[in-house]
Amino acid sequence: MTALLTSVRNVEEALEAARAGADLIDLKEPRAGALGALPAQTVCEVVRAVRTRWPNRLLSATIGDLAPAEHALMVLMANTIGRCGVDYVKVGVARGPHAREALGQLAGLPWQVVPVFLADDGVDLALVEAACALGFPAVMADTADKRSGTLFDCTDMATLRAMVGLAGRHGIKVGMAGSLRLEHLPRLRALGPDFAGFRGALCDSGRGGRLDPAKVAALRTGLNLAAGLEAQAA
Repeated sequence: MTALLTSVRNVEEALEAARAGADLIDLKEPRAGALGALPAQTVCEVVRAVRTRWPNRLLSATIGDLAPAEHALMVLMANTIGRCGVDYVKVGVARGPHAREALGQLAGLPWQVVPVFLADDGVDLALVEAACALGFPAVMADTADKRSGTLFDCTDMATLRAMVGLAGRHGIKVGMAGSLRLEHLPRLRALGPDFAGFRGALCDSGRGGRLDPAKVAALRTGLNLAAGLEAQAA
């Protein structure tokens, strides 16, 4: 079954998302970009609050939107967020000449780093293959420019299906995000990622608005129904 990753910006939203059924609490500041980072103090506060109530609930956090060549800052931010105690540190990786060096540096860190491949111009499957070979716990596809449409507007199903297949053959998890909405559940069901990330579809006025727990619960129900249909088909 595809797990629900819900992006939150503070303790209140994190607790509401967890109560509503989010499987993975993802810490970010949507107003600071696609992978905008929260202050480390806020990340630590959310980790403590969630772990006190749900010790086994998974948490991830982003390190911020960085330029492709800012490898020293990338490592610094990944270490800062990793020390906060999240299960996964999410780092954006844009296709281009700096991507492989970024993956190599991230692979050497002592945290569970998840490369997030920015798919506005499509997913580079060679980079995904390289990440899988380096032993990351998961890979993810997302979009950087939320004005450019959804993940499915930027990347075709065949490429996303190939990404899922690559991760599966290497025994690691794969996630998808990028302005996803309820209407995308059939496509997510067809692809079968391990987790799917949502923010804008769960808020009262777009991704910069306030999280609505009722929308989190509705999406969790939708993913459950999709899993039930998949089981029946099998």
